[in-house]
Amino acid sequence: MKDVRLLDRAFDPNPLIDALAMACPAAGGLATFLGKVRMGEGVEALALSHYEPLTLPGMDTLADAALGRFDLEGLLIVHRTGLMHPGEPIVLVSAAARHRRDAIQAVDFAMDHLKSDSWFWKREKRVDGWHWIEPRAQDADDILRWS
Repeated sequence: MKDVRLLDRAFDPNPLIDALAMACPAAGGLATFLGKVRMGEGVEALALSHYEPLTLPGMDTLADAALGRFDLEGLLIVHRTGLMHPGEPIVLVSAAARHRRDAIQAVDFAMDHLKSDSWFWKREKRVDGWHWIEPRAQDADDILRWS
């Protein structure tokens, strides 16, 4: 089971995770990562833009790679675009597997690739205006683990 979504509106992660669990009754483990807009540090908003012809197909290819690499019953990848505020969900990756290790590693793999091979551009609005968010060196190191 594969569910990949690109949304331009707020989403509630709980029903999505519940639906994955129900669709994968043989799974003994469900691992989930939920990324949210940071609170504090002067962040007032986050804007995510993307290149539409590549974004959803790229996310779908990433899901296929995770499903091919790990022994999964199901995988859910949801990513938000547009204007978001502190505390709102940005990204949800959830993997269902017979055993925990495959679920946990699949989520880690998908998140590393979403962060490093992404088709998204991020800007944060702080009290002094808008600032582009550049990739960190750690993001490049994280992706190398999967080579």
